[in-house]
Amino acid sequence: MHRENFRKICDLTESVLNLDNGILKTKSRKRPLQVARQVAAIIGRQQEGIHRKIVGSVLNRDRTLIYHYEKTHDSNFKYCKIYEDAYTKVYNAYKNLNSDKKVFVKGSDLHEFLIKNGVVEAPLYMEDIIIAVQSGDASCLIKTTYIQFSKQIEIIKSLLVNYHYTINII
Repeated sequence: MHRENFRKICDLTESVLNLDNGILKTKSRKRPLQVARQVAAIIGRQQEGIHRKIVGSVLNRDRTLIYHYEKTHDSNFKYCKIYEDAYTKVYNAYKNLNSDKKVFVKGSDLHEFLIKNGVVEAPLYMEDIIIAVQSGDASCLIKTTYIQFSKQIEIIKSLLVNYHYTINII
């Protein structure tokens, strides 16, 4: 889930900054790519709470570089015009993208929506895994078996494509 969200942030960064698709993963150290990587990493960390290890692996970098990005973000934003412009462009595009997505208000509405649209819960005392789904302030638990787990995750993802959500496995 977090990996997919960060990949979307990278795609957005490449698109907004007019970079080739997938170029953030390359080993190039050209300044525009360094700036774009830092912008994507900071947005992923600050806005989505994505773990440094995931950010590093998607960018094909060590997670310690993400610590460096976080440490230098404020000074780069304040003193580096290239970084400030890039960050502002991507951040505004990110906010506009997320404002188009909906959220649920009540957990019961979220649960009912999922069940009515194809998510199947395991019978009582047969559940092996619990999937925690959150959208806005609403959250619900979906109990499933090991066998049905992957199918249920795919159904939930396809149903919530127009919603801002997170999925955790308990």
